[in-house]
Formats: sequence, structure tokens, C-alpha cells
Amino acid sequence: MNAQQSRRHARLTGGVGLVIGALMLGMLLAALDQTIVSTALPTIVSDLGGLEELSWVVTAYILSSTVSTPLWGKLGDQYGRKKLFQAAIVVFLVGSALCGLSRNMGELIGFRALQGLGGGGLMVLAQAIVGDVVPVRERGRYQGFFGAVFAVSSVAGPLLGGLFVDHLSWHWVFYVNLPIGVLALIVISTALPSGTERTRHAIDYLGMVFLGGGAACLVLMATWGGTAYPWGDPVVVGLGIAAAALLALWWQAEKRAREPVLPPRLFRMRVFNVASLIGFVVGFAMFGPLTYMPLFLQVVQGVSPTASGLHLLPMMGGMLVTSIVSGQIITRSGRYKVFPILGTAIVSIGLYLLSHVREDTSTLRLSVYLLVLGVGIGLVMQVLVIVVQNAVGFEDLGVATSGATFFRLIGGSFGVAIAGSIFTSRLTDDLVRLSRTVSIPPGMERAVQSDPTVVQRLPPETATAFLAAYSDAIAHVFLYSAPAVLIAFAAAWLLPEVPLRETTKAADLGEGYGAAPTERSSLAEVERGLWRLADADMRRDYYRRLSDMADLDLPPGAVWLLARLGTQGPQAGTELAERAGVTVERGRPYADLLVARGLVRRADDGVLGLTPAGEQVADRLVAEAREGLRRLVRDWNPEEHPRLRELLQRLPGELLGSAGDRPRNG
Repeated sequence: MNAQQSRRHARLTGGVGLVIGALMLGMLLAALDQTIVSTALPTIVSDLGGLEELSWVVTAYILSSTVSTPLWGKLGDQYGRKKLFQAAIVVFLVGSALCGLSRNMGELIGFRALQGLGGGGLMVLAQAIVGDVVPVRERGRYQGFFGAVFAVSSVAGPLLGGLFVDHLSWHWVFYVNLPIGVLALIVISTALPSGTERTRHAIDYLGMVFLGGGAACLVLMATWGGTAYPWGDPVVVGLGIAAAALLALWWQAEKRAREPVLPPRLFRMRVFNVASLIGFVVGFAMFGPLTYMPLFLQVVQGVSPTASGLHLLPMMGGMLVTSIVSGQIITRSGRYKVFPILGTAIVSIGLYLLSHVREDTSTLRLSVYLLVLGVGIGLVMQVLVIVVQNAVGFEDLGVATSGATFFRLIGGSFGVAIAGSIFTSRLTDDLVRLSRTVSIPPGMERAVQSDPTVVQRLPPETATAFLAAYSDAIAHVFLYSAPAVLIAFAAAWLLPEVPLRETTKAADLGEGYGAAPTERSSLAEVERGLWRLADADMRRDYYRRLSDMADLDLPPGAVWLLARLGTQGPQAGTELAERAGVTVERGRPYADLLVARGLVRRADDGVLGLTPAGEQVADRLVAEAREGLRRLVRDWNPEEHPRLRELLQRLPGELLGSAGDRPRNG
């Protein structure tokens, strides 16, 4: 840790927990808003109308947050993360307030895009700020907290959305962000120092604009084609031409950019292409059911918004459990290919089962179907980032990781948009057929498409027929999604299985679960993995093994003390005891032993320092620790990358004798 970082962390002593709490609140708000709206959508549509635009309430948020993520990350590096994080909170809160005040679906969709713009900054900058406020040795533990935030938000979001609708109103799905966001803003403004290390970037503005514009045109084309406009309509054709032109411009811009959003060379790698395709489909399969299953539950089966959130818990719980379990199995076994194959097969089965839901489908059967779908998605999620990180070179590690996340999120945007197109088209056809057999009041077909709750006010026979039409339309959303997942199933067989790099095995829950955008450099990715591995190693009697490697006949406590003095310089005994998490009385025998051996000297004021002989021993400890780290990153060829070599020189000084390392067994 350099002097600037040390001063910053010293200023934060006692306030780290407060800052981390505020960062987690910010991330929780952004993550919740990807899922909390789903159970409120039927009520929103009944109030604002525009059933055919329902999907865009979700799509607008995902699309804007995904495309803006690289910009937030690089601007934060360049101009300071505190100010950018504050700006992201303000943008998010303004978007949330305007969403709650929306008077029609058009306004809501536009304000959701604004909200997503701020949400992208909240998620990526909160993760980056951890490095500014937490000593590097402790970052792995705090990063795990952020992974848990995404897991909790994915499970709790639909349920909370239902609770707000039932007991307050749908407006509070957005208004609830305001007091929490203001609290996070106050804490960040007062407790987080402004000074951070700045990194100059050649920001790829053209690449971001062209890629975001091309994706938006494709999503619009998928949404409007065959529903609002015929596929041959000039609007749809124009969107297709615009998308092709923008993506072509993006490709050319990426070839010239110094720091491209997605380097074209990544697309020459089979692993990246296959993993991106699978990730796209997983996002597609996840967000479609999240958006339209509450509509089925509330309109067709007549359950409350809160109950519809409870119905989604088997899916979210299955995703969470299998994502964690598959990640642990991959880490221990080093084998990963079976998971995307098995996962995509189970996802396709789950979607096919859901295509058979009807008005009389029991809660137990529906829960089993959703559990099957969640289990399949969870099996695929964790592996995709691992596969991509394991395949690319060091120079592409950061952009490849963010690229894998990007395609999963874009897949979610397409999934919701295409699900909306299928639903609207099928419902229109069903209502036309229905009008031939059932007496329907004039204009009722249009009224039902704008406001699903109109069905509840129809005569029983007519209402039953309308509910059957709704059920059939939603079932077709799942039916047409299943073949798309089979494409990913076929692609999964093309993934090569090669031995995993050690740092790749250190992927955490936040990387694989939910929709957690990332924007870290290659060096930061490797460092993150090293610290997670080192943190686990420290829990396995590390200092006894280090003593053996350095040929020292010393107990672990004495080795820790030598390492601490060698990397941090002379320190008082009370400070050392506090750092080691022991009492002065318990630590004194180790100091006495080292003094007796001539490795440490004790000044009259109680300050301990190394003798020349002790400095030589401490150098051996640092060398052994460095060699251990070098073995972990040898697959990255550190001799070819100066920044990686510098990392190996720096980390042992931050690793040895760190806070929280309590030597075990003497």
C-alpha cells in the first residue's frame, strides 16, 4: 500500500463500515430496480394503459444501465469516483421521482431510461470505490458482500414490489428509493474522502454511442415488428437498416479506439463468441418470465401482487442455490463444460413446462416449473465469466469480463422486448378468434389490451374466455423462448474445456449472479483473484508453512511479527498486538523469542524493530511469499507484462502481517 492509500485509509478508520453500508445501499437500489417492477407491472398497466408497451418499462432500464456502465467506470477513474458516484445517485433519484409521477407509459419508459442511466453508475462505481476505502488485504471479504446484495435483490425484488402495490401504490415502487438514496448521498458526501488516484483514459465515446444506438434499434425492431407495424413497414425496415449501419460504424470505431469498449479481436475467439451467445440467451430466458409471469398470476389466476412475488421465489431461489453450488464445484474440480450444457437443457425444459400453464394450473405445479427454470439458469450463470476469463490473454482480461456481462444484460433487454412482441401478437389473434364465438361489447378487445383488469368486470362467461386468451398468449411467450435456448444448448457443446488458471477459480458470486455490470482493468481482475486466493490461504496456517518454506525454526506468531516489521517498519508492541488481534501479553513471548535470537531489538519506549539479521530473514519471507504469488499467476506470463510484474513486487508487502491475520497454533 502506498503512502497516499495509507493516509486515506487512516482518515477512514472507524468510518469504513458507514461508507460500505452507503455503497451497498446504492447498489441495492440499482439492483432492486431490475426486478422490483415486475410484480407492479399489471397494476401500472391498469392505471396508465399501454399493455403492448409493458416490456419497455423493464427494457429501458436494463438497456440504459448496461450501455452507460463503461462510461461511468472510466469517468470515475479519470475525474474521481466520489463526485461521479454522487452524480449517479442524483440521476437515479431524479429518475425514480419522475417515474413515480408518470402520467402515461411513454413518460414512464423515458424516466426508466434516465433511472437506468444512474443505476449503471451506482453499480459499477460502488464496486470501484471499495478499493479506495478498504485496505487491499480486506477487499475480498467486502466484495463478497456486494455479491450478496445482487443475490438478495434478485430474490426480494418481486416480493417487495408486490408488497408496495398491495399496501401503498405502484408509485412507491419508485418513491421508496428517495429516502434510502438521500441517506446514501449524505453518508458518501460526509464520510468518503475526495482524494483518489486518477487514471487517464482514452474514452471510447463513439464506440459507446454506436453500440448503444445499434442495440436500441434492434430491440425496437423486435418490439414493433409484427405488432405495432408489419415486418415490411418502413419503420421496421428503417430500424433494421439503422441498426446495421450503427453496428458497422461501431466496428470501425473499435478498430481505431485506443481503449475500445469491446476490442474486435475478442470476436476472433471461439470461446468468447460461444460464451457471449450463451449469456445472451440466459439473459433472454431470465427476464422474460420475470416480466410476464406476474401478469399471468395477477390477471389470469387472480392472485395479489404480493402473492405473485411469492410465486416467483422458487425460480429466484433455484437460481441462487445452483449458482453458488456450481461455482464451488468448478473451483474445486476445475471442470466447467458440463454446467452450460446441463443448464441450457434444463432451462429449455423449464420454458417448455411453463408453456403449458393455464388458468387452472395449481400453485404446486407452477412452483415446480419455475424451480426447474431457476435451477437451469443458475447452472449457467456462474460459468460464463469463468470461461471467458480463462480463455483470453492478460491484456484483454478486463474488457472480456465486462463483455461477457454486457451480452447477458443485452440478452435480457431482447428477452423482455421479444416476449412483449409475442404476447401482444398472440393476444390480438386470440381476441379476434374470440370475437367470432363470444358476444363482446364494442371496443372491449382494445380496452382489455390496454387494461387487463377490465376482464374482472365482465360477465363470467365472457371473462372466462378473455382469461383463456391471456393465458394462451403468455404461454406462447415461454413456448417460443424454448427453441432459442436450444441454440445455446447446441453452442455449449462447442466450448473447449481447458485447465483453469488459479486466479480464474477465484470468481465470486457477484460476477456470476444476476446482472452485475463490471468495468475493471485486467490488472484489477488479476489482483482481485490473487487477494481472494490469498485470503483463503491465510486461513490454512499460512505462517507455519511460510516458516517451513524459508527454513525457519519459528512458531507462526513469530513469523507474523517478522513479516510485519519487515514490510511496515518499526512499531510499538501495543500497535502490533492490536493489528494481530491478540493481547499484548499473548504476543510478548513471540517478541521475546525474536529478541533472544537477535532478529528483533526492543527500544526503551517499547518500539520493536528488526536487526540486520532480522532484515535478512524478513527478506526471505517476502521472497517466499512473492514466489507463491508468482506460481498463482504464471499462466498470465508475468514476464511479458510489466504491470503484472510490478503487482508481484508490491503485493507481498501488503499481504504479510496484515490486519486480521491471526497466527494459529502458536
